[in-house]
Amino acid sequence: MTSDPSQSIENMPAVSVLIVDDEPGMRSFLQKALHKRFALVEVAGSVEEAEELRKRCHFDLLIVDIKLPGRSGMEWHEALEDNERSSDVIFMTAYADLETAIQALRAGASDFILKPFRLEQMMNAVDRCLERRAMARSNFVLRREVEKAFPTTHMIGSSPAINQVQEVIHRVAKTPSAVLIEGESGTGKELAARMLHQLSNRSGAFVPVNCGAISPDLLEAELFGHTKGAFTGANKAREGLFNFASGGTLFLDEVGEMPLLMQAKLLRALEQKAVRPVGSEQETSVDVRIIAATNRHLKDEVAEGRFREDLYYRLNVLSITLPPLRDRREDLPDLIHHFSSKLSRELGLSAIPFSHDDLKVMQAYNWAGNIRELKNLIERCILLGKLPADYFRELDSEPQACASFSGWSLEAVEKHHILLTLEQHHGNKSSAARELGVSRKTLDRKLTSWAAAEAEQACKQTA
Repeated sequence: MTSDPSQSIENMPAVSVLIVDDEPGMRSFLQKALHKRFALVEVAGSVEEAEELRKRCHFDLLIVDIKLPGRSGMEWHEALEDNERSSDVIFMTAYADLETAIQALRAGASDFILKPFRLEQMMNAVDRCLERRAMARSNFVLRREVEKAFPTTHMIGSSPAINQVQEVIHRVAKTPSAVLIEGESGTGKELAARMLHQLSNRSGAFVPVNCGAISPDLLEAELFGHTKGAFTGANKAREGLFNFASGGTLFLDEVGEMPLLMQAKLLRALEQKAVRPVGSEQETSVDVRIIAATNRHLKDEVAEGRFREDLYYRLNVLSITLPPLRDRREDLPDLIHHFSSKLSRELGLSAIPFSHDDLKVMQAYNWAGNIRELKNLIERCILLGKLPADYFRELDSEPQACASFSGWSLEAVEKHHILLTLEQHHGNKSSAARELGVSRKTLDRKLTSWAAAEAEQACKQTA
């Protein structure tokens, strides 16, 4: 940031400035200084003159003296309609106290300067306003880019199962009610959550957090924030994700992985609509819509004592269940086309021309990793330049082998696929979990469960 009044106009944004002050000397002084930086700088000696100028031209920045003849600068700006307050305003006054400063902020002041002031002080105030405007423009552009990157106004496909999900999302999006999204890993639960947020009337951010990916010891501080010195390594205070999501949506992914102690604290925060940072005695009110997601059956988790019943009903005001890919196979052509086009552009490689045989192979496959697995497969095929039929053939998973899953239970198909993927990755669980589209913790839990079942079966056979 610079306060050099001689900086050239070419290096500055195209900003128009209006100075409103009843002192001719102050008007002349500021106009000369600001003309060296901005192409358009107008002056007015009263609110009435300022209004006439504003009818002819839009001003990005207003520098207004509070004490003006007739109507004060603060009263004038405070009376403006919301759609007329697109200009930043810097108030000046020679008679300041705390109450005046508070009134100025309430009137929409971007900054507040006490007369007499040095030119450097005014230039710094102007620069701060310009930086805020630039940041606001950048944030707007960033939001538009995010919207392009995550076009969540609809889901890909037109099957009855996915149409039903979209109808429910459109119906409940504008309500403040908590939503629980259930479904297997890779079915698009975060996509559904983003769609709910984008179709809502909430102006705040969409903040996702994977409850299974954060250490239980750190989850409370991550969600609620912490004070300086609250624990080892807390060198400064930090706001939690609830605060970042205030006015928007907090997406609690894999909420079934949350420890019981943390579940109790989350329930209290939701009921009180307030959070208490770790190490603090004070609570902070938050306005957050909660969307939770899980690939577990939370009812079963409640029955087993691993999930609080009261929290379950607090989150499950409305439940949306996303169908697995094997139950919406008619959407495969649309999904294949979408991912093929998108990934080929991102990778800078030619799209793979999928044949009828490829589609038959993919229709026969059971997709334990659902849409995430499909996306990974298409990306792999584009990178290697191989057709899906060739890829499955190399894995000894031709259509006949896929068809042989007929009569298998869903759990058996899932186990077969997971163990095969783990073998292909030479036992590397983290790598296998990434390909399957599940967390390492979920993979460990399934392997432990199968090992325990096999050990129990072996004991029965021995007996």
